[in-house]
Amino acid sequence: MTSKRPLPPTYLLAFIVIMIALRFLLPIAMIIPVPWTLFGVVPLVAGILVNLAADKAFTRANTTVKPFEESAVLITDGAFRVSRHPMYLGFVLILIGVAVMMGRLTPFFAIPAFAALMDIVFIRVEERMLEEAFGRTWLEYQRGVRRWI
Repeated sequence: MTSKRPLPPTYLLAFIVIMIALRFLLPIAMIIPVPWTLFGVVPLVAGILVNLAADKAFTRANTTVKPFEESAVLITDGAFRVSRHPMYLGFVLILIGVAVMMGRLTPFFAIPAFAALMDIVFIRVEERMLEEAFGRTWLEYQRGVRRWI
């Protein structure tokens, strides 16, 4: 099943733009002073690495990385041993890193909104599809591995 919806990276970029807008349009409070804002690089890089590892797992398994397309294989190793959705987790880490580097409070408001949107638009649908495709194997995996971390 293919979809004409924007893919998750599009949402990620949109939320980064929203965070930048919030930082400048509603600069409520500086909560992380310079140079401590540089520590935002840590979750940013971690998020990128998690995404690259998950993408590599999809490539190795020769299955689709695109949401709403039928998976050929249920991946349960690597980053998928820690999170059922490491790519979304990686995106959240990227947003945390961006927010820390901005230092202001308001960009952090976008992070839970992004996570909720990913859950509603993608994760719930993907998990239903995986249960239909992999049945008992999916249910066992779901019981042993958390959705996020």
